[in-house]
Amino acid sequence: MMTLSNNKQKINDCLGNPIEISIAVIWKVVDTASAVFSVDNYMEYLSLQCDAALREIVRLYPYDVAQNVDTTGDGVADEGSLRGSSEIVAARIKEEIQKRVGQAGLEIIEARITYLAYAPEIAAAMLQRQQASAVVDARKLIVDGAVGMVQMALESLSENKIVDLDDERKAAMVSNLLVVLCGNHDAQPVVNSGSLY
Repeated sequence: MMTLSNNKQKINDCLGNPIEISIAVIWKVVDTASAVFSVDNYMEYLSLQCDAALREIVRLYPYDVAQNVDTTGDGVADEGSLRGSSEIVAARIKEEIQKRVGQAGLEIIEARITYLAYAPEIAAAMLQRQQASAVVDARKLIVDGAVGMVQMALESLSENKIVDLDDERKAAMVSNLLVVLCGNHDAQPVVNSGSLY
């Protein structure tokens, strides 16, 4: 068995984002006559076919999970991505290379992605996008948790008849609790020495 490690290639993913990717391919000659007589130079032929197969498959996937993208060809959007589905992508690359080099008497044992990154010209912008997405997801989790806590507080106050709040006071309490629970900074309490009403 031999290993082919091609140089990094710049390819656009299915969303048009330029990425850099390289693969390592483990292969062997299984039909020496085909390897010698079917192609001029089977090692060079393999290298070219690996590059072509890589381009063919990478163009089907987004770098990261994207909505409304069908990577399997079944017409249904899925969660496939180059970063998250590397085993599946590598298997598809292997199959694609095998289809191309079988006539040259070569067998592909394994194909692995060895390098994957956004191209330098968009890497910083994509990092900001990923960070913004993480912040939005974290905020959603915080708000969902805060709403649940406010709901429990209101139910507990009603059940235990600690205080009877009209709709206006409930709204004020909900607003205050959400500000405290969802805020970025510690709450600064204000002591009310007067009547609640």
